[in-house]
Amino acid sequence: MANLAVQKNTLYVGGLAEEVNEAILHAAFIPFGDIKDVKTPLDQATQKHRSFGFVTFLEKEDAIQAMDNMDGAELYGRVLTVNYALPERIKGGEQGWAAQPSLGFLRSIKTFSISCHFSVVVWADADTWFERQQQEEEMQRLQAENRAAMQAAEELHRKKMAEDREGEKEEDSEMKDDPMARAEAEVLKQNNSS
Repeated sequence: MANLAVQKNTLYVGGLAEEVNEAILHAAFIPFGDIKDVKTPLDQATQKHRSFGFVTFLEKEDAIQAMDNMDGAELYGRVLTVNYALPERIKGGEQGWAAQPSLGFLRSIKTFSISCHFSVVVWADADTWFERQQQEEEMQRLQAENRAAMQAAEELHRKKMAEDREGEKEEDSEMKDDPMARAEAEVLKQNNSS
């Protein structure tokens, strides 16, 4: 387990008050840089967060700045513990490998000593699941952006078509009211015909 890599842009945030949700956690950490993701794992029995969460920044420099400034800071009357998230913290608990149906039997075993070989298999499955979760979230985000872009393009096209129709109506009404414009239009038609 000692060789697990530290997640340089994901921070573990411990000591969260019960009132703190993902939106509040996001708001507390956004001053330090762009945030990719915020998670507060839920206890399956109570459906409340388990007093900790994870904040993933787009840039590791932002994560460093957030960790330096927020470790020991107070949020909703509780002192925060902020440090780099380790893979086992990200993938463990009710939201991680223990929540997976194929690994549910491990819930009863997790308090016992597990051999190194066995835990590597478990973490490999957890890594795959976590990566899949991230990919699904990214796909949903991209699909939402694509839908928004398509809607904006359709709206722009509708506005353009409406403006074109409005411009044609104005030209027709101007010609009907202006005898000179009608005469010029007839001369243009004749020149184009010949």
